[in-house]
Amino acid sequence: MRKLYFLLPGTDRKFACGGLWAELKTFHLAQHLCHADIVTYRQKEEGKLFIDDLLQEKNLDDVIFVISWGFDIARLATKLKQYNVVYHAHSAGYGFKLPASIPIITVSRNTMGYWGQHSPHSLIYYLPNQIGNEFQNIHLERDIDVLVQARKSSQYLMQELIPALRQKCQVFVVDSYVEDLPGLFNRAKIYLYDSAEYWTQQGVSEGFGLQPLEAIACGCQVFSSINGGLSDYLDPGFNCYKIAAYSKEYDIQRILKLLNNWKVSVLSEEFLAEYRHENIIKRLEVILDDLNDFFDHKKDYPGNINDLTKIRLTQLRLQTLFNKVKKKYFKI
Repeated sequence: MRKLYFLLPGTDRKFACGGLWAELKTFHLAQHLCHADIVTYRQKEEGKLFIDDLLQEKNLDDVIFVISWGFDIARLATKLKQYNVVYHAHSAGYGFKLPASIPIITVSRNTMGYWGQHSPHSLIYYLPNQIGNEFQNIHLERDIDVLVQARKSSQYLMQELIPALRQKCQVFVVDSYVEDLPGLFNRAKIYLYDSAEYWTQQGVSEGFGLQPLEAIACGCQVFSSINGGLSDYLDPGFNCYKIAAYSKEYDIQRILKLLNNWKVSVLSEEFLAEYRHENIIKRLEVILDDLNDFFDHKKDYPGNINDLTKIRLTQLRLQTLFNKVKKKYFKI
């Protein structure tokens, strides 16, 4: 089994975000299966490998570099083109293309579908983000009617819906780091999440969207946008409600109706099992075995399936048009 080097720009507070936490979780999971280390590439950090130092080593055949930071992928893929590289894809839509020599591990089926279309000759796998076992209903008194996290929330949510709801019920807005997020979810009856506007501004997709699933696992009723990776697991009318639907008044009507008849949200353990530690470890083990076989093969055999370049797509379209004309006018 080859070593895994997880490439990150850095791990301090400057780079703190959901993508960093998700990647560090995957790194810790991988350590259960093989040797794995963090490698930084924008800044040197004490006790961690640095990419330029590491690349001074002559033989890195027994290493797989795992790249994940979306805006840096094109540059890293070029820099590491002679090595074994895997792209751990969270969000989609950055606009770069990858050669078939770089397998892709996606955190959502939504992202998997994106890469299945845009990189049809690459190995592609699905490895969902992990929901910790601490995210469960622990039957606390729910003293918060409506909970919302300010980060990534739409202007509509923060400037229109929340002020209107505050006149009707108890609303709690989180605008800083929460030490005990499972505990906070267990205090809330309804959780609001609306990230579609944020990700549209960024020009990329919601990679996974952990918070709505974590909230549901803790018993919250969830009103959420259904963009990107959220569409993997959210099912409006069955395990959640679609937010920002038609009008502010309609949102308020549905939220207050639910509060007046509130009951705990229940997801079966079978549903949540897909996102728990045991299943993800099993999937990761299968994926790593596949990747090691692939990189063994890649050493001796070049890729030989034609890429869908612009020139090739033009040729295919012209060929299709020619065949239609030939069939219509020459009866061949």
